[in-house]
Amino acid sequence: MNQGRTALAKADVTELDHQITGSVFTPDDAGYPAAVAGFNLLSQHRPCLVVAALTTDDVQAAVAFAAARDLPVGVMATGHQPFPLADGFLLITTGAMNAVEIDAGRSVARVAAGARVSDLVELAQAAGLAPLHGSSPTVGAVGFTLGGGLSPFLGRTHGWAADHILSIEVVTPDGVLRRVSAETEPELFWGLRGGRSNFGVVTELEIELFPVTSFYGGGIFYSAGDVEAVLRAFPEVVGNAPDGFTCSVTLLNFPPAPEVPEMLRGQFVAHVRVVHLGSDAEAEELIAPFRAIGPAVSDTLGRHPYSEFAAVHADPADPMPYEEHGTALTELPAEAVDRLVENARQIVGSPVTALEIRHLGGALAKRPTAASPVAARDAVFNVWGVTFGPPEAVDAGISVLREMTERLKPWDAGHIHTNFAGRDDRAEQLFTTADLDRLRRLKRQYDPRNLFRVNNHNITPA
Repeated sequence: MNQGRTALAKADVTELDHQITGSVFTPDDAGYPAAVAGFNLLSQHRPCLVVAALTTDDVQAAVAFAAARDLPVGVMATGHQPFPLADGFLLITTGAMNAVEIDAGRSVARVAAGARVSDLVELAQAAGLAPLHGSSPTVGAVGFTLGGGLSPFLGRTHGWAADHILSIEVVTPDGVLRRVSAETEPELFWGLRGGRSNFGVVTELEIELFPVTSFYGGGIFYSAGDVEAVLRAFPEVVGNAPDGFTCSVTLLNFPPAPEVPEMLRGQFVAHVRVVHLGSDAEAEELIAPFRAIGPAVSDTLGRHPYSEFAAVHADPADPMPYEEHGTALTELPAEAVDRLVENARQIVGSPVTALEIRHLGGALAKRPTAASPVAARDAVFNVWGVTFGPPEAVDAGISVLREMTERLKPWDAGHIHTNFAGRDDRAEQLFTTADLDRLRRLKRQYDPRNLFRVNNHNITPA
């Protein structure tokens, strides 16, 4: 840490503490380690000051404090997204700002900065509605949506979550609270829906909801001997699938840990994930190529209440150290499947924890009139991998994952999706050249000093 730049006067910190209803932590405070810890335990950042905000006024006070001292600002709700290793900055945490309000008559939700997907889905379902959300119930709903929002449940039917934001409340680097929409500040509204924390701290979103209360789906686990057959059946299953059908295949190295079900403990398996918004019979017809493979290790396919969405992907619920890496593909021809089979063979016994191939397309490929700067619309498949464990295991796993995505270069879509961006990925990889130029002009207008530069894929001022 550069002490000359980041040392803060005790009197200044005390004054800030008196201004807010939340909490302020310095590295010497007992509550500091818990305040900086997010879901991804590999993000061991060390801010010189943490403001655990409870209200929008707290956020404004924190931003004004940082701006007056030229302190870089980072923002964290749940800490799932990889956080660059950094020190000497002010971290604003919004996890306690978790209110959700449902307007059933308008099919709209108001979602505060720290609300988790589980909070949002539970309240929306009580009104017979569902939001666009990801696979994990513990992810922050606002961060997911501002990152574009690739939903494995409703995405192919309704598109990107960012395109269904109606309004945004944001504290910009000048400390001003703005309520922006397509009508009030259209350029900032456009940029926030993909630019995330580059333009300020988003304290609330107003988003559209959809009338869905159940789905047919779940997961099927196939043993190591069936992995190649699963990969070869996948393109056939998704080839002519309707927009209401979403499918992915994840290759998993389960550790020999007691918390893993005995039938999967220490095993290498293929996990087929299915969500269908149509009839049960139509879903079974679509997945017939998988059924033809033979008996599965485990099968949870069936009609489920939408509130049970988390069981489909069964993402980890507890914080852990991990790193991720991925790419997006324009197609998945036979040669690409051959290379995925090569990848599968390489995963066995490697540090890689999981490699997922997810079908996109449908409404995700459409560009609304007021589209957000999501660059992955041309991609038809997303390939994403993750490694859990200590730093040395993670580094080794990421090295293997980079080799795997390199094999898929001939079908590379040219951009990766923000929700799946890794710690070292750059803005140039997430946006088209035209959109990035536009975002940089917007950055120059609202944050010319680039105070909001700590979170990953920083957009620098033009």
